[in-house]
Amino acid sequence: MKTVLVTGASGQLGKCIQKIAAKEDTIDWLFMDSSEIDITSTCDLSMCFGNKQIDYCINCAAYTNVEKAESDKEKAFSINAEAVKNLAEICRKHKTVLIHISTDYVFDGTNTSQYKEEDKTNPINVYGASKLKGEQHIQNTIGYHFIFRTSWLYSEYGHNFYKTILNKAAENATLNITTAQKGTPTNANHLAELLVQIIKEENENYGLYHYSNAGETTWHGFAKEILRLSNKCDEVLLNEDNSYKTIAERPENSVLDKTKLKTNFEVEVASWQDAVLELYNNN
Repeated sequence: MKTVLVTGASGQLGKCIQKIAAKEDTIDWLFMDSSEIDITSTCDLSMCFGNKQIDYCINCAAYTNVEKAESDKEKAFSINAEAVKNLAEICRKHKTVLIHISTDYVFDGTNTSQYKEEDKTNPINVYGASKLKGEQHIQNTIGYHFIFRTSWLYSEYGHNFYKTILNKAAENATLNITTAQKGTPTNANHLAELLVQIIKEENENYGLYHYSNAGETTWHGFAKEILRLSNKCDEVLLNEDNSYKTIAERPENSVLDKTKLKTNFEVEVASWQDAVLELYNNN
């Protein structure tokens, strides 16, 4: 039986993996959040990996507050970069396959087409820069790794755009949502299913991959679809906002090309609209 450690287990992706794990008895799961393991601490990591042979580590731990990262650069890099280096080193030492989650924000958004894995990275905010540094540490440290860049992650858990729009819709609030950014919403449950599939199949097509649902939209388009599903289009005033200001810059285009993913894994990628519908119907 394989043993799998999931760090950042209290986040939305970690909880989605836990939901799958509850139905999976062929894997010994270790779910740990930041109160149980501090990945910035080499001592914590050594104790955890020394207690039991861990075959896979899925790192869901991350500093994800894009806005706050601009004024909290040291902490963002500590968690998203230096701690990831620690994790890569301990995984190499114990021959543990490392599965790491990264972001579309490693790109600057100037491409007119979908981003491929080999396209030039050029993050325009601290969060993206810290995540890119984490990727580089893994690639320079351990060969048996998977890095999955994903985009606009949402689920029934935690704080995310999908849940925010549903809550605002319940209040019949007026919404001003930007049309200036193009990307792909990604159902975290679908990403979790892929990660578990890779482990069960013992897939060894290691490397860097892009994963999101299929298609593209804007944040305004995403909000419009959520309102449509909740039958709130008539009650909620949804305005297009081309001048929405944020502290951190965001890429105007962060749509990810998934050709490499489909080549190396037998995986069906649902459209982002179908993925939202699935989540809405299941909750």
